[in-house]
Amino acid sequence: MEFFDFGSLFFLIAAVVIFFQLRNVLGRRTGNERPPFDPYTAGRTRSTDKDKDAAETTSENVVSLPRKRLASDNEEAYAAIDTLAKPGTALNKGLRAIKDSDPTFDPKTFVDGAKMAYEMIVMAYADGDRKTLKNLLSREVYDGFVAAIADREGRSEKIQSSFVGIDKADIVSAEMKGGEAHITLRIVSELISATRDKAGEVIDGDPETVAEVKDVWTFARDTRSRDPNWKLVATEAED
Repeated sequence: MEFFDFGSLFFLIAAVVIFFQLRNVLGRRTGNERPPFDPYTAGRTRSTDKDKDAAETTSENVVSLPRKRLASDNEEAYAAIDTLAKPGTALNKGLRAIKDSDPTFDPKTFVDGAKMAYEMIVMAYADGDRKTLKNLLSREVYDGFVAAIADREGRSEKIQSSFVGIDKADIVSAEMKGGEAHITLRIVSELISATRDKAGEVIDGDPETVAEVKDVWTFARDTRSRDPNWKLVATEAED
């Protein structure tokens, strides 16, 4: 007489249960599964639309490292500097030193930005706009501008200004001072400006005449900082 082995029956039931649990968790193959990603052949095989979707999803979570700067990139950057300043001159060497310290530096882009900053500063000073000035000036220059504005306000005087435009903006010197880049420009602009007293009478300038203004301004930026903005650190009026 054979006896039924309850131990064998128990293990058989357990195996069936485990099989169905794994099937529910892992799913079943349908023939439409995406192949496993191979980092060595992904760039050399033809991708499907589903592969592209997967790649786009993956790329959203990947931070791209900056590419290595090629020698040709440096040559192109230096060529732009050479068109602005004669090779071998102090100005050329200064601009190259700034470029070496800050690979993102471009002299043409800098001049365009400096021209915009010049107009903003001139008009903010005339309007007594301290907030705008604070973002564009170094602490020392800001203190000087604010003192002049306060003195003007104390006498109840107002400046009436209209910015016409900039005729010239040329870089005259450039250098690295430690980790800080300094660039000086000679700016020739046209401005209509008049200062009026408390009674509204013109005491300086002419509200009807366009005057030529010549300034020598120096901008600086710490190339070690993530802040890309340059600030005005020195001003000088040219006769």
